[in-house]
Amino acid sequence: MNSIILPLLMMGGGQQGGQQDPYSGWIMIVLLIAVFYFFFIRPQQKKTKEIQKFRQGLAKGDKVITIGGIHGKVLEINDTTVIIEVEGQNRLKVNKDAITKDGAAEQPLK
Repeated sequence: MNSIILPLLMMGGGQQGGQQDPYSGWIMIVLLIAVFYFFFIRPQQKKTKEIQKFRQGLAKGDKVITIGGIHGKVLEINDTTVIIEVEGQNRLKVNKDAITKDGAAEQPLK
């Protein structure tokens, strides 16, 4: 991280002919904030919105994977919980926030 910040600060904070630009420090700070936003914050927000949209679109019969790695098929959907069926006809009641992705592309349940 220091390898990115240090050259930016050195470029903006240098003196040219004995005079220092009063705005160069602010420009570097704004550029640094823009870099953080476009490379860290924005992609994370986009991923969070996609996951929320997926959870809201869950339907009975969808194959899902939980954050714990449990593969199952949705049997029932409530406001905050989902009942999934796992291998061996066992049923688990999990929080909706624990569902992370679609398991349809994964191996089918036996």
